[in-house]
Amino acid sequence: MNYIFLLGGKDLEMVEIKKMLEEEGKNVLDKDLSWGAKLSDYQKELKELDRNCTVVGIELQGDIDVKNDYIEVDHHNENINKESSIEQIADLLGIELTRYQKMVSENDKGYIDALKDFGANQEEIEEIRRADRKNQGVSEEDEKLAEESLRENKEGVGGVIIVKSKTDKFSPICDRLYPTDKLIVYTDNELNYYGQKAQKLGEKYKTEYGKDKVYYGGGEDGYFGFSNGALDSEEIQEKVREVVEFVGEGDH
Repeated sequence: MNYIFLLGGKDLEMVEIKKMLEEEGKNVLDKDLSWGAKLSDYQKELKELDRNCTVVGIELQGDIDVKNDYIEVDHHNENINKESSIEQIADLLGIELTRYQKMVSENDKGYIDALKDFGANQEEIEEIRRADRKNQGVSEEDEKLAEESLRENKEGVGGVIIVKSKTDKFSPICDRLYPTDKLIVYTDNELNYYGQKAQKLGEKYKTEYGKDKVYYGGGEDGYFGFSNGALDSEEIQEKVREVVEFVGEGDH
């Protein structure tokens, strides 16, 4: 089969997918995109493609039509019950994942809990988490700002930990607070929630705001978030209150 692979937002899983595809000699287009990447980011390239090739879009929001045969690879939102993207690509190509790739997959599907269930040791978990943060673009400055945020902007309300972040990279905050079962991290431009009932919240807000503005994954108690710029700072404060009410102590 003549495939062309379009890569979505960069994280450790996407980096490993790219390595796998290049090792197999596959045709890969990578625009070094971040979370929230869309098919339209490749609009120019799609127009120029040979009609006989099959396009494989990996974690790209389907905001435009594709003239070629198209395969969507994703495991977020409505695809939450599918295998991880790296597993789907391995299945498509008939490849067996290495132990490291399997850990990358588990990390992407279920974070540190999934890595522990897989049998990863502490050293392996720390290695995977460091690599994931780095590939998401987390800098040393972001790591410092995460520590500052935790010292200065962390509070607990109704059993929920709430952190106003000084960086738009939330993973160094989450990793430092693990394990938590109810965590909100936000800035004036975006909000993420991690923990109990995350999928329910994601489904609820996706119905209200649409899939362009809301994403979720990681299973029933995984995470959900509003995309950067989907809400203004006042609306974000309102959502913090709503999430606390939905999941906090004494919830329904």
